[in-house]
Amino acid sequence: MHPLRATPRHARAVEAVAELLSKLRIESMFVGSVARAAWLGGLVDSGSIDVLGLMQPQQKNQVAMMANNRGFRVDANEIDQAEELDLIPLNWVDEEGDVRVHVLVASNALYARMFAKARTVAFYEREIRVPSAEDVALLLSMSEDRDDVRSLAASEGFDRRAFNEKLVSIGLRELAL
Repeated sequence: MHPLRATPRHARAVEAVAELLSKLRIESMFVGSVARAAWLGGLVDSGSIDVLGLMQPQQKNQVAMMANNRGFRVDANEIDQAEELDLIPLNWVDEEGDVRVHVLVASNALYARMFAKARTVAFYEREIRVPSAEDVALLLSMSEDRDDVRSLAASEGFDRRAFNEKLVSIGLRELAL
């Protein structure tokens, strides 16, 4: 894993999200650009902050309510529109510009297995969790750019067999390496 780095604005957003979910005692792990940077290096400096929260559907309202009181802008219409997506859309309000935050509700067995294999990474003064290299590769497999998947697969300790078995088990045999 690489040292996790972010611009000050994105670092504050990650810290605020981690603090919010911690206060609500919601187990979480960062996916998207944060997980990519943890495994492949680079700087989290643009785009949204995506985090997976292991929670019951009824906890979504608690997250939105508490976020609204902790420096996030919460749009009730966006929350309603995202209801069926198991997603809580938020905006971290920062003096350097807002950062979009997506809290994804971990609602299926695939996510539960990801949590079981998650890794802890140092992020400034806090430790956060990110998916295993194989699970980050799985998530990246859905994108158009497969170079990141190949880079992860070439990294030390990557379990190519387990990665390919997972792809086959979820019906994505064509993405196997």
